[in-house]
Amino acid sequence: MPTLVHYPLCPFSRSIRLAVAECELDLVLEEERPWDWRSDFLELNPAGTLPLYREEDEGDDVLLCGVYPISEYLAETGIDETGDARAFSFFPGNEAERGEVRRLVDWFHRKFDSEVTSYLIGEKVFRRFNSDEGGAPDMEMVRAGQANLRYHLTYISHLAEERTWLGGEHLSFADLAAAAHLSCIDYLGDVPWGQAEGAKDWYARIKSRPSFRSLLSDRVPGIKPPDIYADPDF
Repeated sequence: MPTLVHYPLCPFSRSIRLAVAECELDLVLEEERPWDWRSDFLELNPAGTLPLYREEDEGDDVLLCGVYPISEYLAETGIDETGDARAFSFFPGNEAERGEVRRLVDWFHRKFDSEVTSYLIGEKVFRRFNSDEGGAPDMEMVRAGQANLRYHLTYISHLAEERTWLGGEHLSFADLAAAAHLSCIDYLGDVPWGQAEGAKDWYARIKSRPSFRSLLSDRVPGIKPPDIYADPDF
């Protein structure tokens, strides 16, 4: 059975967890704290980043580091090709449509992360538990992340109002990437849902899917999420 090395509030890991759940595959989760920089983990991934995907199959082992290689590998191995047009596909549609999905995946995993997630999760979670950088969050960074989040919510609302799903007519890895980041921020209670109805309606749809149940049960010791975090009808 494949193993995913992850951290509960790592959005990159969450996006892979959601995708695998959408494909109805079993996955062993192995937790790694990214700020620990353990030598055993660095031997597997010198970059020290999450997630890490591992398959062991009679000498034909697979070891992939990072959300981009993992998502592309899972898509190319055909785990989402069931023959059912209603089934989840990482990158559905024709060439142009798949390109748009990949653009949005990059938007959320790079731009959203650098402007929002890295500020809020970095300051409120990683800094709290990192013994080398521990202490109170830098509130300037937190305020910057919260301000940037409002801009991104406006963009998500625009996409959700123009399309059935963010990347087009079908649920795709773009939706899962966006939802993974927002779910981490939502765990902290920092998403102003009342200011972005389009984004809220889209998130409510994806949050109600069976693939989301595992994420909603995640808990980080010492940090309690708001009640709406686990409520699909928030």
